[in-house]
Amino acid sequence: MKLSKRGEYALRALIDLGIASELGWPMLQISELASKEKLPVKFLEQIFTQLKTAGYVKSRRGKFGGYSLARPMKQIKFGGVIRMIDGPLAPIRCVSQTSYARCSCPDEIHCGLRMLMFDVRNAISTVLDRFTLADIVEITLRKYRRDKVAPPFLRRSIPLGSILTKEDEPPLHGRSRVEALKQFSGSRGSQSHNGRAKKAAK
Repeated sequence: MKLSKRGEYALRALIDLGIASELGWPMLQISELASKEKLPVKFLEQIFTQLKTAGYVKSRRGKFGGYSLARPMKQIKFGGVIRMIDGPLAPIRCVSQTSYARCSCPDEIHCGLRMLMFDVRNAISTVLDRFTLADIVEITLRKYRRDKVAPPFLRRSIPLGSILTKEDEPPLHGRSRVEALKQFSGSRGSQSHNGRAKKAAK
């Protein structure tokens, strides 16, 4: 298995959508994603066409349109996305669970190489089929908080009310953009406030 650039960018785009959703922005414009990931818009549009066809994302037209996740993050597994874009996870087809094809080996049952590749396939699929988008988004946001770095999409110029419809509110886990902003800026805000207080006391 080799993750293609298309597969890599698809996973990164899904993570971006997940992060934005957790911060109160369930929909992002393709230009925002392309700018953040430093990718050509046309290439990203092709990837999103695949993701939309497979039911991972949905789109909305219009001035404040864009892309959003089409299913809960806990239902999006990385192994499934990679298979959809790049094909089987197995390094050779004769050990694939989803796209088996007999190889040229005359004795497949006793093939040592096939036995080894079974272990490789199992190791890869164990990880990629276990982790969901929800897991990776949570890990990523935790690292942002630990490093006291504001995540992308936290501050946007487009008013929230212009993007969300009644059914879009509230964001995942009931968290609002204001709550998310406080969570990531609170520590910095308190630090700067304390700094000003110390200067005033001198």
